Amino acid sequence: MKAIALDPNYSRNYRRFATGGLAGQVLVLTKKTWGGYHKKVLRDGEGPIHSMKWRADLLAWANDAGVKVHDMKTDKGIAFIERPKGIPRPEFLLPHLVWQDDTVLVIGWGTSVKIAAIRIDLSQGLNGIQRTIATVGSEKYVDIVGSFQTGYHISGIAPFGDLLVVLAYIPDEDEKEKKFSTSVTSRQGTAQRPEIHLVSWKNDEVTTDALPIHGYEHYKAKDYALAHAPFSGSSNAGGQWAAGDEPLYYIVSPKDIVVAKPRDAEDHIAWLLQHDCHEKALAAVEAGQGPTELLDEVGSRYLDHLIIERKYAEAAQRCPKLLRGSPSAWERWVFHFAHLRQLPVLVPYIPTENPQLSDTAYEVALVALTTNPSFHELLLTTVKNWPSTLYSASPVISAIEPQLNSSSMTDTLKEALAELYVINSQHEKALSLYAELLKPEVFEFIEKYNLHDAIRDKVVNLMILDSKRTVHLLIQHRDIIPPYEVVEQLLHTNKNCDKRYFLHLYLHALFEIDIHAGKDFHDMQVELYADYEPRMLLPFLRTSQHYRLDKAYEIFAQRELVREQVFVLGRMGNAKEALSTIINKLENIEEAVEFVMDQHDDELWEELITQCLQKPEMVGMLLEHTVGNLDPLYIVSLVPDGLEIPRLRDRLVKIVTDYRTETSLRNGCNDILKADCVNLLVKYYHEARRGVYMASMDEEVHGNRVDDGSSRASERSSSVRALDVKSRTRCGARCCLCFDPLPIQDISVIVFYCCHAYHLSCLEGGLDLMRSNSNQDSDNGSDDEDGSPSGKSRMRCVLCTTAAA
Repeated sequence: MKAIALDPNYSRNYRRFATGGLAGQVLVLTKKTWGGYHKKVLRDGEGPIHSMKWRADLLAWANDAGVKVHDMKTDKGIAFIERPKGIPRPEFLLPHLVWQDDTVLVIGWGTSVKIAAIRIDLSQGLNGIQRTIATVGSEKYVDIVGSFQTGYHISGIAPFGDLLVVLAYIPDEDEKEKKFSTSVTSRQGTAQRPEIHLVSWKNDEVTTDALPIHGYEHYKAKDYALAHAPFSGSSNAGGQWAAGDEPLYYIVSPKDIVVAKPRDAEDHIAWLLQHDCHEKALAAVEAGQGPTELLDEVGSRYLDHLIIERKYAEAAQRCPKLLRGSPSAWERWVFHFAHLRQLPVLVPYIPTENPQLSDTAYEVALVALTTNPSFHELLLTTVKNWPSTLYSASPVISAIEPQLNSSSMTDTLKEALAELYVINSQHEKALSLYAELLKPEVFEFIEKYNLHDAIRDKVVNLMILDSKRTVHLLIQHRDIIPPYEVVEQLLHTNKNCDKRYFLHLYLHALFEIDIHAGKDFHDMQVELYADYEPRMLLPFLRTSQHYRLDKAYEIFAQRELVREQVFVLGRMGNAKEALSTIINKLENIEEAVEFVMDQHDDELWEELITQCLQKPEMVGMLLEHTVGNLDPLYIVSLVPDGLEIPRLRDRLVKIVTDYRTETSLRNGCNDILKADCVNLLVKYYHEARRGVYMASMDEEVHGNRVDDGSSRASERSSSVRALDVKSRTRCGARCCLCFDPLPIQDISVIVFYCCHAYHLSCLEGGLDLMRSNSNQDSDNGSDDEDGSPSGKSRMRCVLCTTAAA
């Protein structure tokens, strides 16, 4: 017996099965109820039966002639498929049959594969292929829907969803050249490994796997077999099976049985990792094709692979995605990169939160960036961006400080060190580095941390950075940084800068704030003003008393500063030389006249006239500018006869005109002054004739003039009654009529501006005479002396009125 096939409904159909063998009979055996089997011969005399497969109601077998399909339900043959041409006899290459589903039969024989479809009442085959084989009087027929040739010998075939699994035997070159015969088909010990090919119906290979079979070198194609446990679901499932429901395949050899099944997601990922397809493996895990626990393993193996390939930058770039939020994993890789001396490429990707690593990890990372100048820029950026609470700055500072005086020290590393000093609260050290690096924010830094005392030795650097702000800072804190220290640093600096200009700026600002603060440097300041700001020299010379006149004159002479020379000569007492300089060098008579006026020296006027007489033009200018100071006639009298003075007539006319104008103005002013004096005396006389009423203590206190019609006296009464009557009256604080003391209780007092005082009762007794005189004046229709009508006569001082009469 060579083949056997169980009825698919074996248990329900009396345990029916079919067999075939070398006798050439196809027997169907059915178990009898009383024991034994009932035998039925379907075919006989057609040669040995080599393979047999039963599916539903269809039984297919292969003999030396080909493959036959029999309908077990109608007990009729459906089709005969002839053996492919050029295929050796079955004893060398066995035919292999497999049902892909209830209506599709796959035949693998030698190097040929055919797919036959069982049809019912269809005049045209599947996919447009014409019907090729049919039987007379049958409702079913067979279409060959697929056919292709292989480059290997088929040792087994099975379905895999819509694909085919083929067990391939690879013949060597000698076997391909020899014809199959009863002789030995191959040399012993030269066979190749068998392979599993996954192909489509059009022979498109999907995958190929070589099998590690023991003793494969000595086996032939017929020594292998492929069996499978069919998938219980639909054949159109597209190769997608649930866990535990996938088909199983058995590759059988004389010494091994290999079990194969479709790869699951983990197998796929493991295969990708094995073949160094780490990116695809990672993508597969992220796509949910495997358990999330695999992500750590895949990530670790991916990073290991990149490290082995020396792709450190790519490995660092992948770390955030692969390590995710695991602090332990991050720290492990930080130290691993540090061990490989590749930590700088990882630093930009190290997380500072979610997760936050240990402070040691951050410190190791920062220290690694200090070792090479190419990493210093990254170090500075990292120090600025990382929160200072993540690490201790001391280890990093300790790693940088030994490099301060070495060739590896860069400005970027200095700035990073300054930032670390700030984090470590070493502000004075940070200030030194900021000043050395000429950082503009150094001034805000000084104010923020009150480091004014720390800038003593940094004046030059600060002046180079921003002279204006530095000068303001030094002037503002001159009690902390005295001027002599600033001047000393600027004078003896070796830096490439305009130190004299910085000195000028500082001393000028200091002089404007306090003229005596920099008095020791006023000699130097004279020269600095002459070099950088000559227009400020004269104000400085007039204000300061702390410079040497001879040295200043020498400086001005060298630089031809004439006005400054004149000022110094005048202060030195050499007024004549100064005047000569003005006339001869400046040729400015107006300044000469002003200079002579400031000196208050009559001899200088004579000198001025003498020197001007030597130049006719000067004489004319002198005549114009000395009006009011010298008599023009005196100057004209000194002019030599015959001396031609330009524009003399016009100038004399102007002098006469100016003189007349001046005389007229003086007369007018005198007239105004006299009128004002008379008016003020009259006003004073009228005011002095009025008295002030001082009420007693019991009366209501408010100022009142004796005459109720006078509002001006009423306004002054309150202030006048506070006068000390004793010290102001002429009668020694006594009434000028009764000679009793004035301060008598309950008696009012009248005081006049002539300083005579009376008791009110005493004064009223003398009013009769006053009224009689007033009546006489009234009869004449005249007013009183001060211009008040007779009906409104005022009280008068008795003594003064009598004396006047």
